[in-house]
Parts: sequence; structure tokens; C-alpha cells
Amino acid sequence: MRKSTLFASTAALLVAGLVAAQPARADCGIEKGSVRILSNDFEALRLVGAEAEKCASATVKVSMNQTTEHKNLQVPALKINPAEYTVAVIANNSIVPLLNEGLLRPLDDLVAKYGQDLQPTQLIKLDGKVMAIAFMGNSQHLFFRKDILEKAGLQPPKSYEDVLAAAKVIKEKGLMEYPLAASDKAGWDLAAEFVNMYLGYGGELFAPGSAAAAINNEKGLATLATMKAMTEYMNPDYMTYNADEIIKVYVAGKAAIVNGWGSLASGVIDPAKTPAEIANNTVLAAAPTVGGGSTPAGALWWDGFSIARNISDEDAEASFRAMVYAIRPEVGQQNPNLATWLTKDYKPGPVAVGVLETATGGAKPYPMMPYMGLLHSALGSELAEFMQGRESAEEALKDVEASYSAAAREGGFLK
Repeated sequence: MRKSTLFASTAALLVAGLVAAQPARADCGIEKGSVRILSNDFEALRLVGAEAEKCASATVKVSMNQTTEHKNLQVPALKINPAEYTVAVIANNSIVPLLNEGLLRPLDDLVAKYGQDLQPTQLIKLDGKVMAIAFMGNSQHLFFRKDILEKAGLQPPKSYEDVLAAAKVIKEKGLMEYPLAASDKAGWDLAAEFVNMYLGYGGELFAPGSAAAAINNEKGLATLATMKAMTEYMNPDYMTYNADEIIKVYVAGKAAIVNGWGSLASGVIDPAKTPAEIANNTVLAAAPTVGGGSTPAGALWWDGFSIARNISDEDAEASFRAMVYAIRPEVGQQNPNLATWLTKDYKPGPVAVGVLETATGGAKPYPMMPYMGLLHSALGSELAEFMQGRESAEEALKDVEASYSAAAREGGFLK
């Protein structure tokens, strides 16, 4: 496995970054080639995909697989030669396995030829080479019902301590049986909840200058205690909820406060897609602080695209040009409420408030070390028994450390 360090500041991307697709064919300037896109599946990426499809012609084929399983598909799909996909739409963490396996091609020559509209902050570099183009920022942040808080006589929450206090009052006053929801489903979501909260406590995930995990400590225990305390105000089946499910619960009027993804906010605040009582009373705000700290407890992310290595130069050029067309500045300018775009001349709309407040509040980027994925996997699997009440916090953190260390040794990151 190739070890790599990704040099990019997600916070800089977000702060510096400060029309529905039509079926008509566009003149993207592509003479011929095959564009095969693999991406996650949410509204902003559907728009980007639809824009890329406009580049299809008699000599340019554009196909797309948009699925929430994209992270499981990307490495095997790009390992074959030629790769099944020419474009991988990635984020902070999902790019790392592709880099470790050497499955992405440097983009400097294509940026020089066709990247005139790209911002310098969109260029994600590895060892001085452009390996990805970022086009939107993201983070988990607060969604809350101002009408419910007002009925409870409460001020907007700023910290997780405020969230817990608010949930207690809302429940005691009979306004909502389960005021909170969180993406605590075992696996990726549960691990992300831990990382968010742990960073908010000021924790460091790894020992300085080392791949050794550093989560088995007082801040790790405090993180688990807060995560567990929140479950007192959640539906008993809280461990079945992932990030998409908590938004569905919120939109259904069954939760008053959630920490959800900014990329899902556009539908929540749109009365055409969400009951007006909920859409019009939803406030988007920074991720809450925790433990008396001042840093929002939510990691910063970017979404972007990379080009596969195991494809022809012709297909690489066609794919790059189609994606650059799909994320051209006009797309963000005409759809300000769909995402927190990092593209040129984007003026943030209401949907971007939570992400931008989290970024400007000093939240840390999600770590992009090549071994971070191993720790994320260990957290997602080993914390489940604690959250279910079958293991102590101390035991859970020891299990995470042991599971991660074994995987890191096997991967050559630890001796």
C-alpha cells in the first residue's frame, strides 16, 4: 500500500470559496471519448451529474453510477485496466484509499489546458501535484426547530450541553417524546459521530508524528459519555439511524434538534419538499461546541472529483472537460441553495449558513492521513457494544485501539 500525505486545508477551501439542469446538449468542446462517472447520491451531485451528461454527443459517451455504496465500489472498479469508471467523485476520506493504491492520475496538465475557471483553493495537491478538484464544501451542523424551542421557552443551542438541556425541557413539557436524533448506526456513521465530538473536545486522533491511535484517554471517555447521554432523548432504535435517516426523522416532525449534513439541508428548508411548518421553522447553525470548548464539534469536508489512472489519455481528457463543465461557476451561481459551492463568484445562500458558520468557527478538517480510514473502521465497529450498553467506555476504547493497531501493523503503518 502506498503511503501518502494529502496537503490541503479544508477550512481554507470553505472560507475562500466564500437552474436546475436542462436536457439540452451543451458544447463542451470534447471531440470524442468515454466519460464514466462514479459518485455518491444526493441532490447537489445529481445536478453535477446532469450537467456532465449535457456533454454527451454522437462521439462522446457519458454514463453515471450514483450510489451511496460508491466508497465500496471505487477501489476495485478503478483497479482493473481499463478502469470501469473514468471519474471518481470523492471527498476528504474517500480519496485516500485511491491515492494509497495509486489509482488516480495527476491533473496538472489538464488544469493548465482546461482549468481557467478553477480557483487555486479548488486544487487538491499531493506532493505538489494536483490530484483532485474540489467543488463543494460540507460538514455536519445543527438543524433545529425554532418553533419548538420557543414553545419550550428556550434559546437556540450553542453547545452539546445546551442541546441536552433543551431536550430535557422539550420532553418534560410533552412537546416531543424523542427530541434528538443522531447518526449512530454502527459503521461509518457511528465513527463519524465520535470523530466530530472528539475533535470538539480538542482531542488528537493520533500521537504526534506517528500513526499510533491517541483516542484512549479522558477526552475519548468524555466523547463517549456525551454521545451516550444524548441517547436518553432518542428513539430506542437510535442505532438503526444513519445520516439520511435522521433527516427523514426530522422532516417527519419526530425530532427537534439534529446534527445533519449541510449537503442535505436544501430539501429540509424548502417548503415544496418538506412540510411548511417544519421547513419555515428550521434554523441552520454551526455544529455545537462541547465541554466548554470554543471549536465546533464537526469535521470539515470537501467534495470533488479525480480522474482514474487506468484509462486512455483520450478518455481522461474527455472526463476532465466534462466535469469542469459540470462544475462551471454558473452552476453554483444559479443554484446557490443547493450546496456550499467552492467555485468562482459563488454567493452563499441560506443552505450554506451551517457549513460556513462551522468553518469560520474554527472546526478542523476531517483527517486525510492514509491510515485514518483504518481508525474510522475500528471506531465504527468497536463502539457499537458501548452504545448498546453492553460494554464500558473504557473497554470500548481499548477495543478500538487494539483493532486499529492490528490493522495499522498489517498495513505497514505501525511496527
